[in-house]
Amino acid sequence: MRSLIAAAGALWIAVIMWDAFEAIVLPRRVTRRLRPARLFYRVTWRMWSAVPRRMRPGGRRETFLSFYGPLSLLVLLAAWAASLVIAFAMVQVGIGTRLSVAGGGAFLDHLYLSGETFFTLGLGDVTPTSRAGRAVMVIEAGVGFGFLALVIGYLPVLYQAFSRRELNITLLDARAGSPPSAEELLRGFGAYQEELAVLLAEWERWGADVLESHLSYPVLSYYRSQHDNQSWLAALTTVLDASVLVMVGIEGACSRQAGLTFAMARHAVVDLAQVLSRPPVGSAPDRLTSSELARLRTGLAAAGVVVPAGDAEDKLAELRRMYEPYVAALAQHLLMPLPAWRGGAEPNENWRTSAWGRPLGGAQSRSRSVDPGDD
Repeated sequence: MRSLIAAAGALWIAVIMWDAFEAIVLPRRVTRRLRPARLFYRVTWRMWSAVPRRMRPGGRRETFLSFYGPLSLLVLLAAWAASLVIAFAMVQVGIGTRLSVAGGGAFLDHLYLSGETFFTLGLGDVTPTSRAGRAVMVIEAGVGFGFLALVIGYLPVLYQAFSRRELNITLLDARAGSPPSAEELLRGFGAYQEELAVLLAEWERWGADVLESHLSYPVLSYYRSQHDNQSWLAALTTVLDASVLVMVGIEGACSRQAGLTFAMARHAVVDLAQVLSRPPVGSAPDRLTSSELARLRTGLAAAGVVVPAGDAEDKLAELRRMYEPYVAALAQHLLMPLPAWRGGAEPNENWRTSAWGRPLGGAQSRSRSVDPGDD
């Protein structure tokens, strides 16, 4: 029986350390289904998202959802540490280590010694009396020190990736509104196709950065933006929408850059859907009906983007089918609403408002700035 306990503890140590290595250190996608971290996020997100699914959209719902990403990360790190402490205690009990306490030590004494060793406290009030026990204690101290150092280095890298992601989302507010729309983005550039090509090139690099960072650290997918009416998924979808409109309506260098941006952004949404185990949704509501397309075509004509009918409209529908099922799947899973293709009649930009609701510049806005506390 003791041998089984020691073997179970050693196996659990190996599983947790490998899981932490894959989640924190390994810079690539891991598709293996039997992973403690994957199971942890699947179960906890299902439980956490059950509450806001019953709430009406608004500030309270977004605030509740915004806690999940950072809180789940802290709980996962604590679960890893607790698992290692328990597993090392099981190894000590399994190999028959006696402690410097009355009776040789119960399991709680071994658990105390394991926690004291893992967090490198060095109190010395409880110590093993055998060489094997001391060897296991030294190994645990090294694992604990390395684990703590890894966590300390992991959090800054994670939040740097989050800050890079949010920078371009914030910049998109004045260009495409909040929530953004492809019509607002293209209409703001008018006939300045060179500037539009530069913007699309910047968003191509942003899409590559989101792909790299969110594949390495999938927990970032659950991190909400700092404004209720913005999200990384809405920004990525808007870039895809604008890119396909340019591809079918503008010829030349701008269209070529739009194709490159579309390829990178589509790559990002497809891979992230795979990482989060979200198959494409084939029955999602149509975001661009025939009537909306007609209004969109009229609105964009003044901006120099002509969306012709016939073959070009068929090409537009074909390009949309390449990414819309995936963004719809991510939106349903993450509870992030997808943006509309067309902007509203009034300006809808965060920079026009304040937390007290007094719009700046004389233009009434329906957007919100930082959530002041209610919806």
